[in-house]
Amino acid sequence: MNGPELILPDWPAPNIVRAVSTTRRGGVSAPPWHSLNLGHHVGDDIAVVAENRQRLYRAAGLPEPVTWLEQVHGTRIAIPGEGAVCADGRFCDRPGQVCAVLTADCLPLLLCNRSGTAVAAVHAGWRGLLAGVIEAALDCFQDDPSAIMAWLGPAIGPNAFEVGAEVMEAFMEEDRRAAECFRPAAESKWLADLYGLARLRLARAGVISVHGGGFCTFTEKGRFFSYRRDGRTGRMATLIWLAA
Repeated sequence: MNGPELILPDWPAPNIVRAVSTTRRGGVSAPPWHSLNLGHHVGDDIAVVAENRQRLYRAAGLPEPVTWLEQVHGTRIAIPGEGAVCADGRFCDRPGQVCAVLTADCLPLLLCNRSGTAVAAVHAGWRGLLAGVIEAALDCFQDDPSAIMAWLGPAIGPNAFEVGAEVMEAFMEEDRRAAECFRPAAESKWLADLYGLARLRLARAGVISVHGGGFCTFTEKGRFFSYRRDGRTGRMATLIWLAA
């Protein structure tokens, strides 16, 4: 492979909206981060990560280098003018600025409005979903939620994401329909459908155009990083921006 493998979202976004999601393929990191690790915080050589990021910038045709977030499984969304901050999403309504999140099992979620004037990238693990990170991102838009579309990127799948009963109960306290997103597993554990939980939150917020999903970072070992599977591993990026 000559460069990074990029996933292009299959959604009816306006032409001005550009978006990509990476896999683990096409970089220069050595094991256990092989090969396109884009995270500085996972123990990989910083110079190697810098080369991987440059490869991504060239392959995706980014208009500027990414200002990466320090993700903390919260609900804060960075807005234009904020630099490298602790947040779990970035919103932008200015052409040429890139919104990006890093993941390795958690759900990367992209949002844009139908008019093509605003976009957001969101890091949505189960803690962020439960706390309201999707709703926080939607609040950044001036549009009615029915005018916003979403794309669900590579995350751990519903046959691999094992959680405790307390996680299921916490979601059901907020919405009884969340029960549809959990199945019994061994030893008092439950299998959670992260995609289903995100779709439920989006629908409850009024977003009716939802696309993507169907990946599994845990089982697709040759294609994706997975923290749950490997522990010490790399990070993938999901990015969105408005063309200048």
